[in-house]
Amino acid sequence: MNPRYAFVFKLLAALLLIVGLALLFPPVMKFVEMGASELRYLWWLVLLVFLAAWLIWGLGKKKK
Repeated sequence: MNPRYAFVFKLLAALLLIVGLALLFPPVMKFVEMGASELRYLWWLVLLVFLAAWLIWGLGKKKK
């Protein structure tokens, strides 16, 4: 099988699996919808974590 066809086949299989699971499990779909709607608040948390990591490990290094 051509590698390109294998990639497309795997991509379609994963997409079909996700759609099938979303149809089978409506509570999972509601959780995903809630996560997507709250993403605008979540990215601020991610930004603060990266800023804290940069301040802890990046700012204290000596310049060469």
